Amino acid sequence: MSQQRIRNMTEGEPTRLLVSFALPLMVGNVFQQLYTVIDTAIVGQFVGVKALAALGAADWLNWLVLSVVQGLGQGFSILMAQHFGAKEYRKLSQTVGVSVVLCGGAAVALLAVSQCVLLPVLKLLNTPGDIMGDSTLYLRIIFGGIPVVAAYNLLASILRSMGDSRTPLYAIVIAALVNIALDLLFVVGFHWGIAGAAVATVIAQAVSMVYCYLNVRQISVLGLERSDFRPEPGISATLMRLGAPVALQNAIISVGGMVVQSVVNRYGMLFIAGFTATNKLYGLLEIAATSYGYAVTSFVGQNLGGGFVRRIKRGMRAAVRVALLTSVGIAGAMLLFGRLLLGLFISGAPQEAERSMQIAYHYLSIMSVALPVLYMLHIYRSALMGLGDTVIPMASGFMELAMRVGAALLLPLFLGQEGIFYAEVSAWAGAAALLAASYYIRAARLPVEPRSAQKR
Repeated sequence: MSQQRIRNMTEGEPTRLLVSFALPLMVGNVFQQLYTVIDTAIVGQFVGVKALAALGAADWLNWLVLSVVQGLGQGFSILMAQHFGAKEYRKLSQTVGVSVVLCGGAAVALLAVSQCVLLPVLKLLNTPGDIMGDSTLYLRIIFGGIPVVAAYNLLASILRSMGDSRTPLYAIVIAALVNIALDLLFVVGFHWGIAGAAVATVIAQAVSMVYCYLNVRQISVLGLERSDFRPEPGISATLMRLGAPVALQNAIISVGGMVVQSVVNRYGMLFIAGFTATNKLYGLLEIAATSYGYAVTSFVGQNLGGGFVRRIKRGMRAAVRVALLTSVGIAGAMLLFGRLLLGLFISGAPQEAERSMQIAYHYLSIMSVALPVLYMLHIYRSALMGLGDTVIPMASGFMELAMRVGAALLLPLFLGQEGIFYAEVSAWAGAAALLAASYYIRAARLPVEPRSAQKR
């Protein structure tokens, strides 16, 4: 039950707390990536390279829309964590109720807008005509599930804000198993092609949403009342001040990704397929970074609410050490086993498959070497969010946009298609530098409580 899994992160050894909080999220992310990988592998192996390219052409637009509701949920959870750390349970319930209303409205609006703009945007991105139909069909189905994704992300954010990282893990494991089974049924069994993969994903997301909802209902400190669902102006304004910058940050990053995709689309279907294969492993590269990020946000938010500033700084030192060690380990594994993993996605005529593989592994190698930079980006951005600062993380999104777009448009002029591989790592470097500097400046200004008042 979720009531038994909620965790007070203002007490206990920070490294142990951060790792124990992050590990279930990592396992959950492994399963989430597993069904993403298997979803893509089934499409690539049983439908073909053309379908794989169609998924790649849809990726960034898909992320643009879905990351907005994800960002809102993540931003709203900052205030929840602060109230939970301060043991202000009535305010916590009011915050959750208003968050539900705001996320619901955003989901409905995004559902309508996304269905209207997806075809013009795909054309704007230079999507090749031979994959346009499949990309459009896939996105129409995926965007139909926006309310489900919004509900899951908010419910998971509520759980994580109170230190429960296990329930989202179990939800994702269940969803992964459902998604894989339905992929095999719809794509391999019924021959529904790329539409079958999209339908399987939406159904799996609905299952994870229901599981999280049933667990949130069991949390006793959430004494939700009907009045909590009224959009009280003060709470609504605070939530939007926290959530809107995170959502905008995600949207900005996605716009940069779409610019890169438009450049990639100029190099033809085989290049798109190879680029897509590596991007499908991006989640595995980032898997521990996002988990540590959620842990840091909850840890910093709860301790800020409790007034334990020295503990925040101690926890950050631990987070940086653990994240760096993890990133080096994952980078090494990808360099050693990357070709094997990429082979899951790439099929077709030997010459075409080999060309796509060369492109994919070269791109994967570049990202792996730069992986510690990405991990620092997540740690410092999450710490700032836990401190209630979502403006600098939003600014880091603009930095990512400038670096990613600049590299994507300028480097190919000098390096040819080789230049496009450096757009992503350039974005990481620019954003990480801004976030790290901002965190240390802000942390230095925090009032430090007397050592006698500091919890160990």
